[in-house]
Amino acid sequence: MNFDAFLKSISKIEHLELPGIASQVKMSPPHRLKLIEKQKEAMKNATNAGVMALFYPDETQSTKLILILRKTYKGVHSAQVGFPGGKFEHGDVSIKHTALRETQEEIGVAIEDISILKEMTSMYIPPSNFNVHPFVGVINKTPKFMKQEDEVEDLIEVALSHLIDDSILITTSVPTSYEIRVDVPAFKLNGHIVWGATAMMLSELKDLLKRVL
Repeated sequence: MNFDAFLKSISKIEHLELPGIASQVKMSPPHRLKLIEKQKEAMKNATNAGVMALFYPDETQSTKLILILRKTYKGVHSAQVGFPGGKFEHGDVSIKHTALRETQEEIGVAIEDISILKEMTSMYIPPSNFNVHPFVGVINKTPKFMKQEDEVEDLIEVALSHLIDDSILITTSVPTSYEIRVDVPAFKLNGHIVWGATAMMLSELKDLLKRVL
């Protein structure tokens, strides 16, 4: 989709009601409720994080969404696909500022170049005990990405037309903390399997976009 046409359409989401949990749950792993039940006490002290669903024009003025592949490390989100973003830090004036700051740090897009259009439904992530607040943002020019080498393995530029195509919905088998594998709903984006919290947030984003495009 041409980026100018996208900008005209996407501006309408500001006044739309969010699809919310009903949209997220379509991509929820079957073991999520058990994990949340197990984390009831820990949830009271969950760490807040902000992430960014950032749209931009590529060199041909086609609309793209940027995702990141995280480095392999000893942690629950090792080698997973996600939105640029991270945890709320001392000095952040708001969770929106967190999302903007972390986006700048992880992919090199300047805070002042990003326009925030809407905050989506927040999500609790049991394995890391995070409350994640996703934002929809746009940048009006083709960015020169610069990945944060110690945290980001690769940048994944997803065409808008690919994101809203229902044929990318799949089922995949993943390991769980119960040492068994389970089948979960997922997106297949640019050859990467995206499941769990990121897939749930993408589901709400996709449903929101389909209302205006």
